[in-house]
Amino acid sequence: MTRPDLTTGPAGAPSGPGSDEAYLVVRNDEEQYSIWRADRDLPAGWYPEGVRGSRQECLDHIDVVWTDMRPLSLRRRPAGADV
Repeated sequence: MTRPDLTTGPAGAPSGPGSDEAYLVVRNDEEQYSIWRADRDLPAGWYPEGVRGSRQECLDHIDVVWTDMRPLSLRRRPAGADV
């Protein structure tokens, strides 16, 4: 899972837990979720999921919607298929 840089924000301001920076919930083609700072370009292969908020609000949303941690390709594989 891709994680944002949580050390410093603009001009060295603290970032991460407790900061009031905006984050996005993002998802890739395998339906894996992550958060990304809203002021940064998304990395290739990741798309906004439609939720923007504090870091904790985004993590809370992911806890609700990401109930099956398996990648989409694995979930679609027929039961008993060779790995």
